[in-house]
Amino acid sequence: MFVDEVILKVMAGAGGDGCTAFRREKYIEMGGPYGGNGGHGSDIVFEVDEGLHTLLDLRYQKQIKGKKGENGKGKNQHGKNSEDIIIKVPQGTVVTDMDTGLIVCDLKKNKERFIVAKGGRGGRGNSAFKTQNNTAPDFSENGEPGEEKILKVEVKMLADVGLVGLPSVGKSTIISTISRSKPKIAAYHFTTLVPNLGVTKTQDNYSFVVADLPGLIKGASLGEGLGDKFLKHIERTKVIAHVIDMGATEGRCPYEDYELINKELEEFNPKLLKKPMIIIANKMDVEGAQENLAEFKKKVKDKKIFEVSAALNQGLQDVVDYLGKILKELPEEELYDEDRIESHVLYKFKKEEKFTITKEDDVWVIHGKEVEKLFKMTKFSSEDAILRFAKKLTRMGIDDKLDSLGAKEGDQVRILDFYFDYRK
Repeated sequence: MFVDEVILKVMAGAGGDGCTAFRREKYIEMGGPYGGNGGHGSDIVFEVDEGLHTLLDLRYQKQIKGKKGENGKGKNQHGKNSEDIIIKVPQGTVVTDMDTGLIVCDLKKNKERFIVAKGGRGGRGNSAFKTQNNTAPDFSENGEPGEEKILKVEVKMLADVGLVGLPSVGKSTIISTISRSKPKIAAYHFTTLVPNLGVTKTQDNYSFVVADLPGLIKGASLGEGLGDKFLKHIERTKVIAHVIDMGATEGRCPYEDYELINKELEEFNPKLLKKPMIIIANKMDVEGAQENLAEFKKKVKDKKIFEVSAALNQGLQDVVDYLGKILKELPEEELYDEDRIESHVLYKFKKEEKFTITKEDDVWVIHGKEVEKLFKMTKFSSEDAILRFAKKLTRMGIDDKLDSLGAKEGDQVRILDFYFDYRK
């Protein structure tokens, strides 16, 4: 089964908790804090496996959860880091963060890896908090929570040339003739239900990959027929080869077919029409094809047109040689603009406020990743830990903000599910 898109939740492992312990040994005075740090939680890592061509293995996984790091122990023993969770994906896998709409990664090379969700660091043991002013801290940290994301995982095939056209124009016959690909071929529409890849070779032994995409129809960009389900696979191709039934065996006008497909490509992604395009005038062995081609050439003068008969294997080698020639000269191009790639827009998030404060009924509610992470990593069983938590909130400016909003002594404040009284 060909599966090229899944949505799943990934939850990296939390860090292990730090340990609160003290050294108590005979003949060692003032032993001091002796608690170790927790281990790092497991990352969720996607790795390219060139042997995979579908996301079938991920289809029924609603979520992928990492393992928590080992907790720290006494005697300054640090917890073990958890092993990363490695998820194998096909070449051409694109991962999008559903919350931000940004591209997390675009994996194109075999064995390429990317951490899609980072595990939390281990919490520090009380040994780490020892200072000149506090030589015996009685608190430690919980482990940092791992990242949680909702991801859309898509496969966009890695092909140099994409064959596009209406159903039954001969795309499958062409790819089966110029390569060893063996797609299903029959005399009815939508014989091709999944994209087919084939490797072909020019006469000077230059090899490249051709993709035969399922037939498009009017409204494909909006989901009609097989629709935009497979249009995305053409986004990676360097050259578009537009296959047209010049024999008009389906009773359609070749030029109208050409215009219809171009319109669907433009509506799906305007960049597609900027790619180099050739026209393969197929079924030239059919009666009336020459006359149709003559009319077609009067209207289309800016594209290279090849006359072929895929059924008789005539003219296809010239197409392959020409495609090989222009592919050698075309540079590699990125699939996405920089403003859609997560790593290029990190600076935007730095400008956002660290927290927000709203009032719900009579409760002041504090939101913010940094505040919530601090709360989750604080062990409230220790007075020193609570005091440290309060000081950090003050340094972040939360007390000043509450004052400016009109908070009064004794008002309730909430962070996540924790309520506490406001004290000035």
